[in-house]
Amino acid sequence: MPSIVLSGLYWSKPDGDHVLGGLDLSFGPERTGLVGRNGVGKTTLLKIIPGLLPPSTGLVSIKGKVVLVRQMLETGLQETIADLFSARQAIEVLVRAENGTASLDDLAEADWTLRERILSALARFGLEAEPDTLLSQLSGGQRTRAALAAAIFEEPDFLLLDEPTNNLDRIGRQAVIDLLASWKGGVIVVSHDRGLLEHMDAIVELTSLGAKRYGGNWSAYQAAKAIEFNAAEQSLAHAQRTADEIDRKAQVLSERHDRREASGARKAAKGDMPKILLGRRKSNAEASRGKVTELAERQRADALDTVASAKARIEVLQPFSVHLPATHLPAGKAVLSLNGVTAGHDPGHPVIRDLSFSMVGPQRLALAGPNGSGKTTLLKTIAGEIAPFIGEVAVTVPSAMLDQSVNLLDRSETILANFKRLNPGATENTCRATLASFRFRADAALQRVETLSGGQVLRAGLACVLGGANPPSLLILDEPTNHLDIESIETVEAALRAYDGALFVVSHDETFLDNIGIDAYIELPAPQG
Repeated sequence: MPSIVLSGLYWSKPDGDHVLGGLDLSFGPERTGLVGRNGVGKTTLLKIIPGLLPPSTGLVSIKGKVVLVRQMLETGLQETIADLFSARQAIEVLVRAENGTASLDDLAEADWTLRERILSALARFGLEAEPDTLLSQLSGGQRTRAALAAAIFEEPDFLLLDEPTNNLDRIGRQAVIDLLASWKGGVIVVSHDRGLLEHMDAIVELTSLGAKRYGGNWSAYQAAKAIEFNAAEQSLAHAQRTADEIDRKAQVLSERHDRREASGARKAAKGDMPKILLGRRKSNAEASRGKVTELAERQRADALDTVASAKARIEVLQPFSVHLPATHLPAGKAVLSLNGVTAGHDPGHPVIRDLSFSMVGPQRLALAGPNGSGKTTLLKTIAGEIAPFIGEVAVTVPSAMLDQSVNLLDRSETILANFKRLNPGATENTCRATLASFRFRADAALQRVETLSGGQVLRAGLACVLGGANPPSLLILDEPTNHLDIESIETVEAALRAYDGALFVVSHDETFLDNIGIDAYIELPAPQG
């Protein structure tokens, strides 16, 4: 039976920075989702398994054929789809045969069904393209589809997929889900797509401490984590009770010693006891008190350590929540309208054609459509970055737009400095308190934006835009969950659920859209050829 076994696996960066440590995992012919924070080593592990990256120590044992589909597909200028299928020369033979220039050796070696099989594999992922199509001519989503088709074409025992749905539209995502539903071999999927993870047989959570396997899909994993959180809460409550009990007992002992000393002092004052005996009793009392105090302090220190550990565990497991200032956006107030808008970068080939719609507060709309349909172009038109060729755009309330790069933040400045710039008049205490509610506490607020991860940048952007005294009534978001880990996505969801203004969102992540309460969709048509 095909299998992948990792034994005592460690990996560190060339500078010695530790990434993976002590992994003991096995994978069989099942669908396994690999989850964890960005930077914890998920992609590194996918490279180690097929031998693209050697482990620092440990063993990788593989039975069967393994194929890796990378997240970022690097392509040369002359690479074609046929190169992904390792079929360039075979396709060239068929082209020569069709042109009548093939040699007898060519005709003897020709795989006459190859082209049709490649086209069929591509069609499985909704991609219509010839094998000689240059990869550089394809969008990121189309290249991902082609790479997935080529991987399946090899008929491996194991598929290793790194964020396979990250650049795909709704149709492409569904094609990946359908593939995994029918796949009989083993699959290891690194993904933040919770809709995709619902189709897993097991979830492996990777952390800086190692890996833990949970049976079942994403929902089963969440249920298990909820149980862990409840257990952590009970541990914290028990640890706090223990610490309080130790303090109470220490107080009782201290009061008892005080009474004894007071009694001895009264007897000494009356002269009822010889001085030598009084001295001995005083010395014994002081020694006893010292031992009791030392024991109590040691017990209290241990108890407080247990409380601190339990609190840290709670913070790791506790879902993010935040309270935001109100926008005071009246229900039914017009916030955005488009009337007959045609827009794009080339007047001769507009990507948005004669589009009209309107939004009222506090409505939440999602902009949908296949890759290349002009979603980002439309957002830039609404934000005023692109003027429409025809028609009118009216934004009638204060608004803000967070693009994928969160460009409204100055990356050379600290989070705190950005907050103050975007919220003039806010006091130091207000700035600090707001950023702390978004988990940028104390010195964390002094980090420069350029040093943050993608999830932290988006969280900082939301804090700066929504955490001020007067948050905008309309928030526009362009693929906010792209390249974020699941913890970061859930943080964004919590912030958007706390926001009471209108939302206009571009996202292919349907779980995310459901979780932030999208009311309706605007569907853009496929791009015209």
